[in-house]
Amino acid sequence: MKSVILLRHGKSDWNASFINDHERPLALRGIKAAKKMGKYLSKNEGSPDILISSTALRAKETIELAKKSGKWNAHLMYNNKIYGGPPRTILKIIQKIDEKFNSVCLIGHEPNFSSFISKSTNGGGYKFPTAAMAYIYFDIKFWKDIRFGNGILKWLARPKEIEI
Repeated sequence: MKSVILLRHGKSDWNASFINDHERPLALRGIKAAKKMGKYLSKNEGSPDILISSTALRAKETIELAKKSGKWNAHLMYNNKIYGGPPRTILKIIQKIDEKFNSVCLIGHEPNFSSFISKSTNGGGYKFPTAAMAYIYFDIKFWKDIRFGNGILKWLARPKEIEI
């Protein structure tokens, strides 16, 4: 079995000085939520095996904070295709993961993540606010076999709804 965890970046700071959208940093609320979600995942599922983040600053900051607060012992990689990439691009990234890993946490953006959840689980209408996290498992042995429609959403957690 393989597991995909999606973590949307934390709330960004629209009032900060930034050159372009890619360089927008986290707001204080986003920092707090990222730490909270890192602890939440550790408490409920443990540490993912590998982390793949968007290259956007707010995504990088989110994963670094979540990893540290959750004490995740996972390899961290960055992939610029997650930023703005449609669900099919995310699927292709997952299909190329090394088979030694059984769980991946991707850090990225909307509306791509809620669309990925819907396509993976044949569900729909998921609200995926900043710093939300979804856990989807796939009854497959190899990452290359992951397909839309064969995932099961185990849970979807929003920072406002959880206590740590």
